[in-house]
Amino acid sequence: MQTPAPALEPSWTIGDIVIHRIDEIALPSQTGPWLLPDATVDVVARHDWLRPDFADHDGVPRLHSQTFGLEAGGLRVLVDTGIGNGKTRANPAWHHLQTDYLDRLTAAGFPPDSVDLVVLTHLHTDHVGWNTRRVNGEWVPTFPNARYITSRAEREFWAEYDMDEARTQMFDDSVIPVEDAGLLDAVDVPDQGADVAPGLRLLPTPGHTPGHIAVQISSQGETALITGDCIHHPVQFAHPAIGSCVDIDPDQAEATRRGLLDMLADTGALVLGTHFPAPTAGRVTPHGKAYRLAPVPAVPRVSP
Repeated sequence: MQTPAPALEPSWTIGDIVIHRIDEIALPSQTGPWLLPDATVDVVARHDWLRPDFADHDGVPRLHSQTFGLEAGGLRVLVDTGIGNGKTRANPAWHHLQTDYLDRLTAAGFPPDSVDLVVLTHLHTDHVGWNTRRVNGEWVPTFPNARYITSRAEREFWAEYDMDEARTQMFDDSVIPVEDAGLLDAVDVPDQGADVAPGLRLLPTPGHTPGHIAVQISSQGETALITGDCIHHPVQFAHPAIGSCVDIDPDQAEATRRGLLDMLADTGALVLGTHFPAPTAGRVTPHGKAYRLAPVPAVPRVSP
């Protein structure tokens, strides 16, 4: 009997740091029109470079849920934790998922017990879900040996926010258990950013949420940036004014997006989107009056 081929994990190399994409799920086709209502099929159709990778043939934006793993300064780091399994969610696409995410994470070289640092770009449902998993009927930290970090501004905002039932449920099953275990640190992220490991810097990117952060990775003169939700989809490179229906401060989100794109344009920095479908990563290049994402395909790496 033929032995199955080993799984392939997509990755990109920045200096001596390898960034691994850990897939969770492709989001349903209705997600794009709901999340980015101004990214209409007519808007998308103006940009041939968006198809077929970032939008379907009808011009509907594609979105995925994925996280990123890397090693920096001797630390195994996970950026965001996706939607999670078995959780009660108001969004039907996220409700009681059962995916093989942890198997994929382990295959990429990041078994849960080995993770040292979990960076949460913000505290939204689809970015904190694998913070915990159910064990003997209780939600416990998935990464028991890790320090989980988010920005102080983010945690303090939600501490004072009048949360609805769905968000309260999310905090109860995915944030509070990590805090109760003493594993969640809220860190100050000043305008110039905050270094949390060699080659790993948190950058303030407010607007989608008040304390949202992006993650900058630097090694041997090369740079990458993981967007979180300050940029949801490549159509926003061409139209930075297109915002998300769940942005807390739409004007600030647009200003952050424009500033980030201006900073990254023509620098050679690799941009990796937490919700970008494959090829997921690329470089910001001027295009018309705005920008486009010039894709940089992942290199399939044979998992150990």
